[in-house]
Amino acid sequence: MGHGTMATPPTTTITPAKTTLVFTYGTLKRGFSNHVLMQDLIRSGDASFKGVYQTLDKYPLVCGPYRVPFLLNKPGTGHRVTGELYAVSPRGLSRLDELEGITRGHYVRQQIRLAAADKEGGDLETEHASSSCVVEAYYAHKSYEEELWKRNGGRSFGAYTENEARGYVKRKDRPQHLTFLDHIRIFVSSPCD
Repeated sequence: MGHGTMATPPTTTITPAKTTLVFTYGTLKRGFSNHVLMQDLIRSGDASFKGVYQTLDKYPLVCGPYRVPFLLNKPGTGHRVTGELYAVSPRGLSRLDELEGITRGHYVRQQIRLAAADKEGGDLETEHASSSCVVEAYYAHKSYEEELWKRNGGRSFGAYTENEARGYVKRKDRPQHLTFLDHIRIFVSSPCD
């Protein structure tokens, strides 16, 4: 028989998939209706919570039809927006892109600069000594962004809270014979409340 040597099992190096840092400011945050997707991604290892962050620059955060939140890509206008940051795998990012209607012209995913908002944030390494980082966020699509801003009377808020979400209607409870873009067109053409 053998001389006491044991076979060494082969080692496998697992390279973590490249993650994308995604800033969530609305219904994907904890406590809101679409956070179930984030929870699912966390359970499957496709996302991890990084903390509470705030935009470095001011941006308008407004509500559209059914109290759906939209971040408008108009830096310097509005408020520093507070939200949650997640590291998301490519598979998780694909699911977020689907929810946000990237291929259907609902939202666009683009870069945004953040800073830690409080003690829950700031666990990211940054290139410089500053505490800011560049991540991605879902902005309202350019095709209706300006009309949405005008419809909100140039008013925005710094965080999507229970107050702003009051009256939110889940996707499954909205009229199904209209597309989301139809809902937006009807909303921006209707008189302000």
